[in-house]
Amino acid sequence: MEEQIAMLLVIAQTSGFLAPIAFILLHFLRQFLFIPVVVICIAGGVLFGTVAGTFYSVLGLLLSSLLFFVLIHRMPKTHGKLSNIKKKWFGEYRNLTTGQVAILRLIPFIHYHLLSFCLLERYRGFKDYMKASFFTNLPLAFFYTVFGEFISRFTPTMIVVILFSLSIFVYILREKLTVIKWRDFFKATA
Repeated sequence: MEEQIAMLLVIAQTSGFLAPIAFILLHFLRQFLFIPVVVICIAGGVLFGTVAGTFYSVLGLLLSSLLFFVLIHRMPKTHGKLSNIKKKWFGEYRNLTTGQVAILRLIPFIHYHLLSFCLLERYRGFKDYMKASFFTNLPLAFFYTVFGEFISRFTPTMIVVILFSLSIFVYILREKLTVIKWRDFFKATA
């Protein structure tokens, strides 16, 4: 991970005034290069500072969400696979709220685009999806930009406490009502 951050630092420092554009495009291309979101957000904090790093990270993540919105409708097999993964992880009738997705995005090992898929299932329209994406990407970008340098100094106990606290927040922010259609209910019991 340190090698990836070092590579990002060298690229950004040598690109001068084009560094913010290169950084935003790196967020956009991140999913094809298999670079975790966390790594790029941490690099944004180191390169640009808290405010600018958060701003550039949010822009890049919104572009990534836009790309996901466009591509997922054109790839039915991927849509089906993400739907199956969502059912396995969160349950067939469970829809995550925007608050839950925002908190789950803070947990590094939960797949970014699976959570984008959960948002897409909840908000089918483009405007609502992008609005929800903005509100769920903002805490992610801010947290990892500001606290990026300090995360590496956390003890394992502190990491467990933080993850436990985040899981409590996910439970508190859950949707408290589940609607199951009549035919689905009797199909499941038959």
